[in-house]
Amino acid sequence: MTLSKSGTFGGLKVDYRVVLPDGFDPSRAYPAVLVFGGGPQNMRIVESELTRWSGEAERRGYILISPAAPSDQLFFENSDRIFPEFLDAILRDYKVQGGRLHVAGPSSGGVSAFHVASLYPSYFWSVTAFPGYLDDTTEPMVDAVRQICIYMHVGSEDNDWMRAMKQQSDLFRGRGLSAELLVEEDQGHSLVLGSDEMKQLFDDLERASQGCAK
Repeated sequence: MTLSKSGTFGGLKVDYRVVLPDGFDPSRAYPAVLVFGGGPQNMRIVESELTRWSGEAERRGYILISPAAPSDQLFFENSDRIFPEFLDAILRDYKVQGGRLHVAGPSSGGVSAFHVASLYPSYFWSVTAFPGYLDDTTEPMVDAVRQICIYMHVGSEDNDWMRAMKQQSDLFRGRGLSAELLVEEDQGHSLVLGSDEMKQLFDDLERASQGCAK
């Protein structure tokens, strides 16, 4: 079941989608993923990205939440002001396992996932970018994601992003963070994640919620 919702957070009106599992029981706690779209992060992108996630999420009983960027500002830019108010609203509206979400996205969505996780790490189990990286690698921001499981997917033919992400994953591991770089062979920037890749992605999320981070 997909819900179309809107609200004002941090002074910005935000439209967003929530995908609930079949047989959703509001009294029960579910694992949840905050999914950022790539590109302009508009509602068309949001709905397309949720299509990629919804099959495996339904099989495993996950809630998906995906906001569209308001005012043509991406979520690693000025639209980051909707947080943490938006996160608090989600946690009020739905019972989320452990009171923490996973966050993920492709390209600008991956950068947004890292950005929001670094600003508000206590809200997240894991960050997954396919591709994506932390836009601020100063010591406080790297330290902020120390307790979060990090999964970085990049296409083998996405040369510039692969160089940047390999350098960053080496930095993370060198500082003792739980970070994995997964190179998707024969793929470019727009990764195609089939059913096997999505199963692996959700396996990683479940591992993260069991405490893979240090």
